[in-house]
Amino acid sequence: MLIRNQRAFAAGALFLVVSVFYFLMSFKYATGTAARMGPGFFPRMVAILLGAIALGVLLSSLTPRAKREKLEGWDVKGLLWIAGSVALFGLLLAPPHWFPVLNLFTSFGLVFALAALIIISSLASPEFTWIGTLVSTAILIVFCVGTFVYGISLQFPVWPILAR
Repeated sequence: MLIRNQRAFAAGALFLVVSVFYFLMSFKYATGTAARMGPGFFPRMVAILLGAIALGVLLSSLTPRAKREKLEGWDVKGLLWIAGSVALFGLLLAPPHWFPVLNLFTSFGLVFALAALIIISSLASPEFTWIGTLVSTAILIVFCVGTFVYGISLQFPVWPILAR
């Protein structure tokens, strides 16, 4: 068996592992039926769909028509920038009480948390420019605040809230 497209094969294998994990975890919850869905119905169906997509990607990487692509090494620096920005987003949006530097604020608000997330994660890109990053940041903040706070009324603080 010749794996012609190693990138697609690796992506399909990763999707399949995640799919199996969530499928197995969904058994902790009652499934119900399509008419009366239980809490495990949606995760199980998404896991099945993701597994089907994973198998399709895996099999397509083995066909003779598949484009030959080698699996490249990981960009660890980019991975750390993105993972770190997501962790910082969570800390800024809801800082834990045990984190002394952030104790001045109950929350830094969605606007500042999103700005930090977008600007820091954009440093992972080799095509990084400040103008593109700042324009993207402004557009995404307006979109996210409009959608999540005003559109579907999620209870995020938009601006920083000082601790009392």
